[in-house]
Amino acid sequence: TFLATLLPFILHIHQDYLAFLALGPGGTPPTFTGYLKVTILSFFALKNPYQPGPTPERFAGCPGNLVALPQRSGPRPCTRGIAPQRQITQKASEAVYERLAAGIEKLSNPKLVVGTSCFEKYSTGLFSVSPAKRTCKGEVCHSHPSDGSMHLTLHPADASIVLKAGWGERHPLARGGWFEQFVPAGFVMIYAPRDEKEVEVVLSIVKAAAWFVGGGD
Repeated sequence: TFLATLLPFILHIHQDYLAFLALGPGGTPPTFTGYLKVTILSFFALKNPYQPGPTPERFAGCPGNLVALPQRSGPRPCTRGIAPQRQITQKASEAVYERLAAGIEKLSNPKLVVGTSCFEKYSTGLFSVSPAKRTCKGEVCHSHPSDGSMHLTLHPADASIVLKAGWGERHPLARGGWFEQFVPAGFVMIYAPRDEKEVEVVLSIVKAAAWFVGGGD
């Protein structure tokens, strides 16, 4: 009886661990210890990542960088994981991802530099040279070559616009407070663009993130 109860649990853990590894490289080591860490953090994940978070008092009445965004067509893609967090459906084609990556590269200037992501460790990131808050070395965003999605940090007002227009969702740990040791409160996953027109929308969101991390608030 004990074995009959234990075996399904062990099989579930095994399958869940394989699903974690299938997300690919990210900020968490692809080890069983890394899996256990993410599993523990999952107990604190946001229940509704599509709902904008509370606006901190210091941002009350302060506008963001975005005025509006077109509504993203179709249903939201399926996402999975915490670290790494990845998009499972509606992934970007190789050509569209290359267009996105090139667009991010073009944003580099004396105030923005391209380097290896501090959060992800394996992908390309965009960094503010003089960030308002040196979270992860002033990282503005990083993209995920495996699916075409990205993570970036936004002003609360901009994050709200992105969520309501369907272009992304809050990171599961973007709660603020103690959880800022993992990700900023305004940390958002932006869905992979599906065509060149959507690439331009995503790049406008990246620019808003660069404005915010660089002290635009």
